Amino acid sequence: MKTCKVKIHNASAYSLPQYQTAGAAGADLYANIDTPLVLEPRKVYAVPTGISIELPVGYEAQIRARSGLALKHGITLVNGIGTVDSDYRGEIKVILMNLKEEAYTVNPGDRIAQMVIQEYVTADFCEVEDVAELTKTERDDGGFGHSGL
Repeated sequence: MKTCKVKIHNASAYSLPQYQTAGAAGADLYANIDTPLVLEPRKVYAVPTGISIELPVGYEAQIRARSGLALKHGITLVNGIGTVDSDYRGEIKVILMNLKEEAYTVNPGDRIAQMVIQEYVTADFCEVEDVAELTKTERDDGGFGHSGL
């Protein structure tokens, strides 16, 4: 298993992000709120975590939904997966949305998302004048549903 050093400042009343099992890829993030927060149906909320991090260049922190919250309560991330870039130093906030018809309450210290540290590659974009300069493939420009699924 590969690791990297991540500097973290915890201004919250709760523990640092934690891996719940030895094989977990994501560390849980906690709601740093003073009072319960009611997530109304189909509304969007930026929930503070109270943590700020410093990642090495070449790494990002992916903020992902917790599968149990999504399945049982319809609580998800509006942006699918949030990205915390290596040069961001502000507080991490989790953009939550309630997809169900009934309100859901987030209590102070609740686990609201998970954070996965991921290495990434940046692209060296090489512009071409015409789409015909792109290498032909079997799929070529076949889009959504092209494979029949």
